[in-house]
Amino acid sequence: MIKKSLLILNGSHSEIPLIKAGKNLGFHVITTGNNPSLIGHNYSDEYHLADYSNREEILALAKTLDIDYICSCANDFGAITASFVAEKMALAGHDSFATTLLLHQKDFFKQFSIQHAIPTPYAKCFDDEKQALESIEKYIFPVIIKPVDLTGGKGVQKANKTTFVSAVKNSFKQSVEKRIVVEDFFSGTQHSLSSFLINQKVQFSFSDNEYSYLNPYYVSSSAAPASNIEQFKPSLVKAVEKIAEQLQLKDGIFHIQYLANKNEAKIIDITRRCSGDMYPYPVNYSTNIDWAEWIVKAECGIDCSNFPQIKQLGFYGRYCVMGSNNGRIKKVLISNEIKKNIYDELFWWKQGDVIDSFMTQKIGIVFLKFNSMEQMLNITKKLPKLIQVETVQLELT
Repeated sequence: MIKKSLLILNGSHSEIPLIKAGKNLGFHVITTGNNPSLIGHNYSDEYHLADYSNREEILALAKTLDIDYICSCANDFGAITASFVAEKMALAGHDSFATTLLLHQKDFFKQFSIQHAIPTPYAKCFDDEKQALESIEKYIFPVIIKPVDLTGGKGVQKANKTTFVSAVKNSFKQSVEKRIVVEDFFSGTQHSLSSFLINQKVQFSFSDNEYSYLNPYYVSSSAAPASNIEQFKPSLVKAVEKIAEQLQLKDGIFHIQYLANKNEAKIIDITRRCSGDMYPYPVNYSTNIDWAEWIVKAECGIDCSNFPQIKQLGFYGRYCVMGSNNGRIKKVLISNEIKKNIYDELFWWKQGDVIDSFMTQKIGIVFLKFNSMEQMLNITKKLPKLIQVETVQLELT
């Protein structure tokens, strides 16, 4: 019997749970992406070199391979491409291309949020750099300036009146679509709520606190559950279901990032794809389900109405191991204080590998379990000191 084929749009460490889930479901799993050396490709059945952010290139590949299903990678460009290909090839499991753009490009989502009273910081949207620069007198500073189409904090900057011009220019420079938003600054801690939708209703949700290492807009670790989730879950779920109903979203994952202070929570980002850095693992351990498998099922258009009745239990975290400077990796030092909390790990470095972008480069992930919320919060804030990367200086050439 010939297996049905599933195209997954990258093969980094973040896609490993999706690739494994696809194979567990009995599919012939094909990965793509423009970097054949990524660790995830080792887990797939087949690999083809193609840029997953190039919609037409992936469509041509999908037609050549005559794929049965397509699944996004852990990146917004992947979600957009998967939706585009699915629409062109009449594949099930994905929102329309227009809806996917609305949710994954920040200016479109901001406009939708204003129209439908979704709790998110107010923002002005610009597709012209000159007009954006001329708007400087309209703001109460500080503001947050973001490209509409990038993830991982790329091009994001908190700006005051002095740095406004350079921040706007930088965001326009980095944006692929050459569009930005200038967002009201909202002071709060950062969190996420990852939900599974069935018939536009939240069947299950998983929350966590999100933390950054050296780059304040680049999430490098998480701890679950979110410390404020009981206070804000009702309003967040209400907002998610309102969006889902208005847009008639397909079943499957709906992930939001939000900021919260003592009184309110505001949504700052939305994705309809698997979160990166092995996000499914803490969900799996907390719920005893295969989170990635349900994501893959939904993106393949498989009936998910039998999603189990589960709750988020326990206290779990994940920590992306990053260096504090560029250099050649000598070793990773893990304090004895937390070794008993580590229940799993994945590293893809070897001695002598080069860190050349220490603000964003990850070399491994450790997964942690805690006895209580208090222990989780206490240890999580110390993780950059408890897990360190020792490097030697790069040779001058």
